[in-house]
Parts: sequence; C-alpha cells; structure tokens
Amino acid sequence: MGEAAATTLASVLVLGIGFAGAGYVYHKSYKYLQLKKIENAFEPGDPVLVLAAVGKDIPAPPNAQHWVMREEQDKIDAIINGTTKGHYHLIMGEKGCGKSSMLLEAMRKIDGEGCAMFEAHADLEIFRIRLGKALDYEFHEDYIGGYFSERGPRDTTALLDIERAMNKLEKVALLHRAKKNKPLILIINQTHLIRDDEDGKDLLELLQQRAESWAAANLVTMIFNTDDYWVYERLKQLATRMEVMSVSDLPKAQAITALQKYRQRYFSEQVDHSILEEVYDKVGGRLSFLNRVAKSHNMLATCDRIKEIEKTWFLNQCWILGSEMDDDVMDQQKWASAAMVLALALVDKEEDMDQIYDPERGHVLPWYPMHKAQEIMTRSDFIREMDRLNLFTITSTAQVRASSVPMHRAFKEICAEPGFRQFLQDTLERIAAIESLGRTRELVAKDLVLGGKYRISKPLSFDNRMEVKLDQPEDKS
Repeated sequence: MGEAAATTLASVLVLGIGFAGAGYVYHKSYKYLQLKKIENAFEPGDPVLVLAAVGKDIPAPPNAQHWVMREEQDKIDAIINGTTKGHYHLIMGEKGCGKSSMLLEAMRKIDGEGCAMFEAHADLEIFRIRLGKALDYEFHEDYIGGYFSERGPRDTTALLDIERAMNKLEKVALLHRAKKNKPLILIINQTHLIRDDEDGKDLLELLQQRAESWAAANLVTMIFNTDDYWVYERLKQLATRMEVMSVSDLPKAQAITALQKYRQRYFSEQVDHSILEEVYDKVGGRLSFLNRVAKSHNMLATCDRIKEIEKTWFLNQCWILGSEMDDDVMDQQKWASAAMVLALALVDKEEDMDQIYDPERGHVLPWYPMHKAQEIMTRSDFIREMDRLNLFTITSTAQVRASSVPMHRAFKEICAEPGFRQFLQDTLERIAAIESLGRTRELVAKDLVLGGKYRISKPLSFDNRMEVKLDQPEDKS
C-alpha cells in the first residue's frame, strides 16, 4: 500500500516538474523569439519597398534618372540612414506633394535596413495590427500559455497592446545601438488619419512620449508624416526634441523639369517648353497633379479637368443658399459662408500683393496668418476642419491659403461670377436675421376689446417684477 502511494506521488512529481520545466522553457523561448522576430523586421529588404516600387512609382536602379530630386531629400536621407539623430521629426505638407515618396526613396537607398514603416488608421485596433505587422510582433495572439491561466496577456485594450509593442521595440533598439551605434527608424505615415478625439489624443501622447525618450537616448528615431495642421498642434504641447520639416510644391524650374521627365518616361516625348510653362501656370508644382497630367494625352485639357474637380469639391462642400434658405440649414450655412468669405478675402488680397507670380519661383499664392483668417471668418473652430477637407491648407508656420493652385483658380472663378458678392451678402444677412429671430421673444396680447388698454408698470419691490393690467372700456349699454 505504501509502495503504491510512493510510486504515485513520485509519478505526479515527475510529471509536475516536467510540465513546469516545459512551460518555463516555452515561455522563455517565446520571449526570445519575439525579440528575434522584431529584430528581423529591421533587416534589409522591407516589404513596404516592394509595394511602393509599383504603387508610388519609386524608381528601381535602371530608372533612377527619372526620379525628381528635391531639396529636402538630402535631409530625409540623413535621418533615415541614421546620420541625423537625437530628434524625432514631423513632416508636414499638402496631400500629393511628395512626402511619402521621399521617405520611401531614402529607405530604398539603404534597402530598408534599420527601418520600419506603416500607415496610421482612425481605428485603434487596426492601428495596432498595422504596427504589429511592421514590427512582426503578434501581441501574444499565438501564445498558448494563456490556455493555462484565467487571464491571458491578450485580455487588454488596443492602447495597452501598442504600449507592449513599444516595450519590446525598446529592448531590440538597445541591442541594435550596441551593435551598430545608430538608432532604428520607425515611420508613421498619414498620421492625420488618427481621430482628433480623446482616443486619438491618448495614442498621440503615448507615441510622443516614446519618441521623446528614444530620441534623447538615440534608440529610435520616430517620423510622423501628416497632411493636416492639427497633428502639429497636438504634438507642439509636449514637444522638446521635435523637428518640423515643411514640404511644399515644387518651384517652377523643378516642376517643369519633373514634368518633362514624367513625359519622357510615359511617352518618350520631348514637349515644347511653352506648353510645359502653361501646364505649370494651371496646376502649379504639385507632384500628384504633374504626374496625372504627364500620363494624359492632352495635358492642357487634363489641367482644366483638375481645376474643375477642385472647384466641384469646394462648391459641394461650401456653396451658399442665399436669402431664401430655410432656417433648418443655418448651422451648415454658417460653415459654408465662412469658407466663402475666406475664399473671397484671399482673392481680393491679390490686388494688394506686390507679386503673385515670380519668374523663378512661380506661383505666390495669397495667404493670411491663421488668427487673421479666423477673424475674417468670425469663427475660430472652422478652419481646421476645412484643412482636413483640403479646401484650404494651414502650413507649419500657421499660414492659411488655398490648398493648391487649381483650388485658388477655382476661388477666382467662383468670386468672379456675376452677382456672387451680393449673393454672399444676402446669405450673411439671412443668417443674421435667423439668429436675430432666435434671440427675439414675442408677447401676444389677447382679450383686448375696442378701446381697451394694457397698463405696464414696475412697482417698488425687491424682485424687480413687472405688472401688466388690462383696462377695459366702460360698458355704455
């Protein structure tokens, strides 16, 4: 009896020790493999470059001569290859001016070694998944040790998962710095897609805290790429090591050169310089517009079509309804009329400018400081939403202007329409009248016969009450 019990106890102990040892080895090996996978994510050959070679027209070595070199490219190259360190960076510029393409070109030059890049998203869960894909981190989703506990490491929120991923990345960055004496690079593209709400604020705060501490320790250089000004406003509040780089449209000479290279690439055609200048006059130096024009057979017609698209977008968002508008749409019309007032002010400002077109630099679009633009609109809460919709743009120095050259041409066409200024004034007066009605209280007097009077008096009292008495005429019958 005792021998059987001893045998059973020994068997249980051996099995327990065996399971415990296997679990411990699995746990340690899992953690080691996690760090190894993240380390491999920063090895040469980033999958982002493979997709970008087709989607973003990033040139492969045989076609490198078709690439448009910008002044900012050298600075971005120095950041990506680790030469510039000790800061994190916010790259700002309008949609389609070449920010992402320059980052991808800089990554291509080093074959993506030490770099990871992913697209932001408004949903935190999708943001978490994209971060995990870029770092090759599974967030314990493949961890079987959770089956043996009541609460596993995946019972958490997206924000906590992102924090855990940052902890793992920090460990890898420490090893990388010891080996190569330069920081890793983490690029968050399209940061403006993060929602401007409490969840988005918490996410940006988490990312910025990491960016600050990693920049100070030369562990990771984080790059935020954005189209919208509100991201800068959020980051500015806590920034000490942030560097802001503004990317704008190409100047005239570079834009014409880029257009000629694009045309040569797509059609093997040498275009007359006068036509190239006319194209620039119509669409400016926005790379996305130049690329679209160069791919078309009739470039000038495409320029006009781009302007019409921008004009239609602006009118669909901001057209005003005049003096006959219903009071139910007043809030939307406040927003629309503010946009129209600002567009008209930008068009009128051209008359006061010394120069609206420079032979060397090209277009000089009129602009107002952000506080002045808010004063013109008489609202301070509209301009950021208009920036998000690409109706106007707010630069890194808080200058407000049209989002592009075609959009400014659309402003001029709209403001030049017969009767537009009076129509805008009628709309503003209608809005003022509706607001006035909302502030007016109407008293209706009843039971007043011919000859009767209301007597309104204010007797001496502590409650400042008013008394209304009805004096009816005497009945002569």
